[in-house]
Amino acid sequence: MKYVKLGRTGLEVSRLCLGCMSYGEPDKGPHPWSLGEAASRPFLKRALELGINFFDTANVYSAGTSEQIVGRALVEYARREEVVIATKLNGRMREGPNGAGLSRKAVMTEIDASLERLGVDYVDLYQIHRWDYGTPIEETLEALNDVVKAGKARYIGASSMHAWQFAKALFVSERNGWARFVSMQNYLNLLYREEEREMLPLCRDQGVAVIPWSPMARGRLARDWDEKTARTETDEFGRKLYASSGEADRKVVEAVAEVAAARGLARAQVALAWVLHKAGVTAPIIGATRLEQLDDAVGALEVALSDDEIARLEAPYAPHAVVGHS
Repeated sequence: MKYVKLGRTGLEVSRLCLGCMSYGEPDKGPHPWSLGEAASRPFLKRALELGINFFDTANVYSAGTSEQIVGRALVEYARREEVVIATKLNGRMREGPNGAGLSRKAVMTEIDASLERLGVDYVDLYQIHRWDYGTPIEETLEALNDVVKAGKARYIGASSMHAWQFAKALFVSERNGWARFVSMQNYLNLLYREEEREMLPLCRDQGVAVIPWSPMARGRLARDWDEKTARTETDEFGRKLYASSGEADRKVVEAVAEVAAARGLARAQVALAWVLHKAGVTAPIIGATRLEQLDDAVGALEVALSDDEIARLEAPYAPHAVVGHS
């Protein structure tokens, strides 16, 4: 495993982050394809064996059960100081007023709830799960600063939003002397490259770590275009992401298959290697529901794509409408 600094911080994270949305009770929340606790634990254990020390979850994943499963497993399989735990807030956790969002009340409520579910005293990275248009960013950032000062989070991060919003947030933090976002968890893969226009250059300029979600486009880059899975049949959010770009996306998937076949590699390794080669990318967030997917992902760290291969992979891309910000 390779390790890198998380942006300009001194924190060292594995070059791959294990995304834990797949680990949660399937009868809780909107992810019926998720793996329950008994089925999830081998993945968390194997990730640690492979040297992965960075784990990302969220309060909304499987109605909080993802945090519970991840927290119990990591406490059993590793020492707290050896792992980097990231979680997120913003999505709706309960009905009624103040059950979602990034108000001061929500931030203070949700950090304590996440710590209780995870079974830890602090998280290493506490992230806002998208932009909250109903709360002034100043209110959110001051609350997050207080969370850091209270020792409940070591660092704060953000997720998919417009570059102007992220720039504003960084400016507000600097102006007030508050804790600054150290990472951006954005949507980036061979099927969606709109982040290359503004967000990636902004992050490079500001020394912000980039930890992309869905680097394999929810598995679409790892299989034939028409192949169906249990997740594709029930993943409403995934369908929305690719609803208007089918023909162009198919050509990209075919290019991945061609390059992989020529190199004798798994398609997932080629798709992940492309994300890893992008300047400024710190640690793509990988998902795994089969153990061999973890080994393939780690193998991608050793895949060096040639300029010609990169050109072949990128050539079919067509501009996409901006998605993933809400």
